[in-house]
Amino acid sequence: MRNSFFLAASLVTISLAAAVPSPAQSVAPCTAPTNVCESWITFGAGPARSMVYATFPLNKRNTAVTRALIMVHGALRNADHYFETATAAGFLAGALENTIIIAPRFAAGRDTVAPNEVKWPEGRDSWRSGGMSPENPRLSSFDFLDEIVRRLADKKTFPNLSKIVVTGHSAGGQVATRYEMTSKAFGTPGVGISYVVANPSSYAWPASVRPLPVGDANPIDAYKEALGPDGEKVHGNFTYGAFDSTNAPNFDRWPAGLENRTGYAANMTDDQLRRQLAERPTTYLLGQVDVLPLGGFDSSATAMAQGPTRRARGEAFYKYVTETLGAKHNAIIVPECGHNDRCIYTTDVVFPVIFPK
Repeated sequence: MRNSFFLAASLVTISLAAAVPSPAQSVAPCTAPTNVCESWITFGAGPARSMVYATFPLNKRNTAVTRALIMVHGALRNADHYFETATAAGFLAGALENTIIIAPRFAAGRDTVAPNEVKWPEGRDSWRSGGMSPENPRLSSFDFLDEIVRRLADKKTFPNLSKIVVTGHSAGGQVATRYEMTSKAFGTPGVGISYVVANPSSYAWPASVRPLPVGDANPIDAYKEALGPDGEKVHGNFTYGAFDSTNAPNFDRWPAGLENRTGYAANMTDDQLRRQLAERPTTYLLGQVDVLPLGGFDSSATAMAQGPTRRARGEAFYKYVTETLGAKHNAIIVPECGHNDRCIYTTDVVFPVIFPK
């Protein structure tokens, strides 16, 4: 049964107010998306930097923390909201005391920024796909995530941290899936890294084929796969074939495919990306009723080539990478959830993948 986020939020407040610090950890986790929970990641010698919300400091020794959850926000770049969602999930899972939860802010567009705070690009070569900062052309948005991973893997600060989960919902899900296949920080000694991809509108397809508009990718009645007794099961009635690019000539161009890559992934080969995509541990979270064009749904011809709904796009991608590339990935249809991060992340079936033992 689904847990209520709103109940969780109030219980977190009550619980933390009464919390007694354990011997291993001198302070309670910070759970308010305010200045007190802010940390800054400085790149190299500076002054370029980016902000994160974090439940524990990134520069103070902490022996209680055994895992980390990096939660990437959606298109609104509302890291505060996603920090609240992640900490509520941590409370419900009983994971707040031994998990450092981090919500990075990818400032972009017209966002107001602090002095020296890096802005990432919008558009095709955006923060969603490892685009380079216009003001700091040697820094990509995925370098930001790499730097967070390096901080977490520092045994002088977190001697007992052994697992890192990188996750994101919607536009953050696009970050998670593309970072999974490109990350230069995977394999960092001393930590195991996994990726949890939730409800993105598009994926970087590893081949030029796409799901044909039949079966579960039939746009006429695709919403029906959320209904009936099989609504909570991962559907696999997809057939793949060549895509007619007449109306979407860039359908296979990065970040929708592997062609003409820029930014963080520019110097990687196609074979390298396919291998990394298949080899790295990944779970796809797909809302049972995320079958309507809501919440910033990408209805461009390039995105529609991947399927008629977010759910169908995720199922089709999952089937392709597991059956064709041999990936050992997992997929979960999150019951009763649409395009809603708080519903997705505060559901019991999700806790084992975002807070692994």
